[in-house]
Amino acid sequence: MADYSNSPSVLLVPGQTAIADIERIALAGDRVLLSTQALAAIEAGHACLLQHIAAGTTIYGVSTGLGANVDIPRQPGAARAQQYDVLWARASGTGPAATDAQVRAMVAVRLARLALGRSGISPAVATALLDMLNNHITPVVPCVGALSEGDLAPMAHIASLLTGKGHASVAGRGRVSGAEAFAQAGLSLPVLGPKDGLALISSNSASIGLACLNLGSIRRLMRAYIAAFSMSCEGFCANLSPFQPQSVQLRLAAGQAEVSHTLLGLLDGGTLHQNGHARRLQDPISFRSAASIAGAALESLRQAQRAVNLELSSSDDNPAVVAETGSIIPNGNFDPTYVAVAVDALHQALARVAAATGERVMKMMSPSVSGLPRFLAESGGDGTGFAPVQKTVAALVAEIVHDATPLSPVVIPVAERVEDYASLLFPALCRGQRLIARMYELTAIEIMVAARAIALRPPVRLGCGTQALMDRLAPLCPRLPLEQPVADNIALLVQAIERSDFLADFSILADNL
Repeated sequence: MADYSNSPSVLLVPGQTAIADIERIALAGDRVLLSTQALAAIEAGHACLLQHIAAGTTIYGVSTGLGANVDIPRQPGAARAQQYDVLWARASGTGPAATDAQVRAMVAVRLARLALGRSGISPAVATALLDMLNNHITPVVPCVGALSEGDLAPMAHIASLLTGKGHASVAGRGRVSGAEAFAQAGLSLPVLGPKDGLALISSNSASIGLACLNLGSIRRLMRAYIAAFSMSCEGFCANLSPFQPQSVQLRLAAGQAEVSHTLLGLLDGGTLHQNGHARRLQDPISFRSAASIAGAALESLRQAQRAVNLELSSSDDNPAVVAETGSIIPNGNFDPTYVAVAVDALHQALARVAAATGERVMKMMSPSVSGLPRFLAESGGDGTGFAPVQKTVAALVAEIVHDATPLSPVVIPVAERVEDYASLLFPALCRGQRLIARMYELTAIEIMVAARAIALRPPVRLGCGTQALMDRLAPLCPRLPLEQPVADNIALLVQAIERSDFLADFSILADNL
């Protein structure tokens, strides 16, 4: 059994967990610790719940059934058995399984919200969930079945492991049952208390976990995108006037100033900054307005980050246990529509970025616009150059636009039409994963084409930032005549720009984006 006891750790303090913390837990495998404040809040919430049960308070999901079965009373003595049924019945997902990192993010988010003390969960069950994460017991979580009015199906697949059921891997090894996974890790299965099943699954933590990883990936994508665009500016001999402060200050559109400042910083020290070096007075809009287009995506990203950070610091438990006032409050705080709207807007903004990127790639291959050889082909060759890549670009943009189209808010009502609305945040985020992957591939192609365009230009002094990018990225780009399939180079470029540390030493990118 691997020893993770010396791994870096993330301390969960009620209301203080951030997206970056979830990324560390999910991607770097950091351990998770519950702060003394979190442990105290969990214990107080559980004690408050038990007091209400002893007093005979009617509590949704404890003394009643769930959903349409809220009208069926439950005897207190049957509450514990009911909590197992809550999990097993709702572990009904299908489709492809989430990755280990995604599942770790889901569990970490649920722990961060349990740390608020609003669920009434038993301290022993919360600790078992923590032990599962820290021993790298990773549940198999299907990605179809959640409507995001509570991610009941994916959270039930996670929680079923605590009952010995379900499927999991331990430290990345083969699939075993929940009971076997806990046994391999030397852990005992907990006994569920009167609200533990509901507390484990009545949350949109699966969605918020995915959102944390998606937003982190998009943040890195935006840095790589601006790096790619700076190279395109060099290869196209673009006019930098639209990005100058005096131009940007005429209309302070969201994000435009940051993108323009970052772009000019990468190009600083190069010939392109000199008067008269641009090829034309007005470039195509995909060049001229790139900072405005990317700025819109950057602002959408920030809005989505604000929404997700609010979720991380808030309870979505229904009913919520408020120990400070001794209350148990039915509510609708499990609805994440405002997050879904922000995510949809971000996807739409990225689709616009993709459309402009695709156009720039085509323009650099067009001699009538760029002044470069058609398809950037080698002199004396067969003229093919990167012509076939244009079809790949067109396909990528088409897929991105499709995945960016918001899901309809109209869904089939369930639970006797009691649950007659759904935000569909979870499936939107799953589509977002595909969109992000295609965006990285499109950005890699822009880098590849821009590097070739720069190589075909008469020798000029590149900006300090773009020269550093060329030094780093050009070796990954294909050389003409081709020595291997172009797809291999695209894959190498994607691997490079996806890495969190790839552009870390470009302070102009890290500081402004």
